[in-house]
Amino acid sequence: MLIICYNSGMTVRSLLKSVRVFALIAVIIMATLALGSNAHAAGFSMSIADGANAAKGNGQATDLFGQTGTFRTITNVMLYLIGAISVIMLIVGGLRYVVSGGDSTAVQNAKNTILYAVVGIIVAILAYAVVSFVIGSFTGTATGSVGGATSGSAAPATNT
Repeated sequence: MLIICYNSGMTVRSLLKSVRVFALIAVIIMATLALGSNAHAAGFSMSIADGANAAKGNGQATDLFGQTGTFRTITNVMLYLIGAISVIMLIVGGLRYVVSGGDSTAVQNAKNTILYAVVGIIVAILAYAVVSFVIGSFTGTATGSVGGATSGSAAPATNT
């Protein structure tokens, strides 16, 4: 290795300096692994919501997440717009299919319009699900909550 580096124009002094840097990095990595990650995380019990609140700047809106938050409002508006456009495109595709008059290219174009509208609806629903999951992660609420109660929070029945 010394010969290869020396032939490429690297001096012996700079090669030794590089070896020292790599050795130092290796020692730091081995020391970190030897201590273990649990040694530093033993007293750490913050949630994602706590981290998001810690990163919040001065004067930043406090209602970004939650049922009336900014992200939820933007997501709902976008979902309604995409849903309305998809329904309109379904209607347009159906009309194009009806008035195609048996022309194979017009029928194929109408079928493609309907297919793309259905794919658009599916993508919008999946995007809404992903955004709801992420917002639920930041707020600490369960994703399956209805009316403030989760699906597994019913009180157990007691026999008297």
